[in-house]
Amino acid sequence: MPKASEMGSEQSSMPTMKDVAKRAAVSIKTVSNVVNNYEFVSEATRKKVNKAIQELGYVINVPARNLRLGHTGMIALAIPDLTLPYFAQLSSLVIEEAKKLGLRVLVEPTLYSREGELEALHGAQHSMIDGLIYSPLELGMDDVRELDVPYPLVLLGERIFTPDTDHVATENVEGAKHATTYLINSGCRKIAVIGTHPGEELGSAALRFNGYKEALDEAGIEFDPRLAVPARMWHRLDGENAMNELLDSGLVPDGVVAFNDMLASGALHAIQMRGLKVPDDISVIGFDNSEDSQYLSPALTSISPGLEAVARLSVRVLKDRIDGVQPLGIAPDEHVFRKVTSTLVIRNSTRELPASQRN
Repeated sequence: MPKASEMGSEQSSMPTMKDVAKRAAVSIKTVSNVVNNYEFVSEATRKKVNKAIQELGYVINVPARNLRLGHTGMIALAIPDLTLPYFAQLSSLVIEEAKKLGLRVLVEPTLYSREGELEALHGAQHSMIDGLIYSPLELGMDDVRELDVPYPLVLLGERIFTPDTDHVATENVEGAKHATTYLINSGCRKIAVIGTHPGEELGSAALRFNGYKEALDEAGIEFDPRLAVPARMWHRLDGENAMNELLDSGLVPDGVVAFNDMLASGALHAIQMRGLKVPDDISVIGFDNSEDSQYLSPALTSISPGLEAVARLSVRVLKDRIDGVQPLGIAPDEHVFRKVTSTLVIRNSTRELPASQRN
């Protein structure tokens, strides 16, 4: 059994942040910035510090750091539903990004419930967390006051807009417009849209519907309200039912824009059960580029909303707020608003563009 003096000697030999700074010939603050993954560190400096960390075997004592700062080391992610691929993938990516920064994540499904969303904001669980990434579907602009909470908060989605909260959004209008324009350029003229929420002015459904209509207008195609099929929920069965409703009406489209991949999957099934072919008879585009989309038959063309960037930005901004740092170098007293770029991932559920339309 080692003597107390030997144990003390062993503990004192453990490398510190000061040792890393000396080895890398930088300040202790610079080492802290690299350890905490702050963006505004040159790549050369980052490599030099990481090399020193590796050579010395320096290990971050995350629990001690959190205790010293009065933090729990845990954040929460409030989402409507873990069964939808979009939110399941978002959760996985947020957990992955948080782990890089020494944080754990409590995932809290609010189950499409106003009460659940309010509980996520104001419930007793906030004694256990340092901050919240929040994606509401039921709260709206009349509920902005509910976002005034005594802890760091990053808002996702488009249900609520306020300059007083950090916000990471996706390109809903632009994404749906891109999808619709692609169908138009491939020769479609009777394009249906599945997943609308009649009467909704804010939120993903309303914004994607606006993008769809903008594309039609720019192409000189008159909007036909009979081709807009509502779906309150965005699961496969809702997509199948919406597509069957459309086909039962006798109005057969030559293209479909579905507001998520689950709706698109249900629509694909309904089309094929009627003996129609995708994309020969009807082209189909989804939204979210979920992992399953590439394994459908045919593989689904879909809009990728850039979930990796959404997760990275939201966790980074929240961590900066927890640490008392102004995120992303913005001015004091300002809040972040970033919109992540979307892309169209082309697979086999849509017809190829004519040669004149290809890049």
